[in-house]
Amino acid sequence: MPANASLFAPQALYLQVAEKLREQIFNRALEPGSWIDEQKLCLDYGISRTPLREALKVLAVEGLVTMKVRRGAYVTEMSADDVHQVYRLLGLLESDAAADIAQNGTDADLAALQALHDQLEQQVDQRDAFFATNEQFHLHLLAAAGNRWRQQIVGDLRKVMKLNRHHSLFKQGRLHESLTEHRAVMAALQARDAAAAARLMRAHFDNGLAAATTA
Repeated sequence: MPANASLFAPQALYLQVAEKLREQIFNRALEPGSWIDEQKLCLDYGISRTPLREALKVLAVEGLVTMKVRRGAYVTEMSADDVHQVYRLLGLLESDAAADIAQNGTDADLAALQALHDQLEQQVDQRDAFFATNEQFHLHLLAAAGNRWRQQIVGDLRKVMKLNRHHSLFKQGRLHESLTEHRAVMAALQARDAAAAARLMRAHFDNGLAAATTA
């Protein structure tokens, strides 16, 4: 394959480019605040400017990219206020979902969440694995709760949260604290206690915000 041959199939090219860019943003190959060199990316990917710019529009809608007039595209850099706002919304939306699951979730829903929680118990000393399973737990809870609009909003917020240089789970000791909070949430879900599930999930995000915003 020539050096500049396209890495992507023709179908939905801009969506594939958007996914590749997400990966680079999430793994810090493209750092928050950095300018996105469109010409270099086009050469690296073997594509024209059109699918790249369409991909950048997708990421801008998701909040991962910021478009600046006459300056181009930049990876979004989260301010302290951004972090507060994202955690606040996640706490509101996911506590509502937790209440829904406690009240209306099926036994199969709870069993699937329990299985993910059991994985967290085993991964508490493995940050990357814990991080991935933690996200699966929260996204599964949202999917089982069944409100597609809430699920879509939270999905975008969780993407943006990955831009935070000081994610709460990076803090020393936070994995064990988070696991303790998860145990309490899981117990409330299993007890079908909607009020407790909502309250504990909201506290989980409040504690995550505190960890993400303190040195």
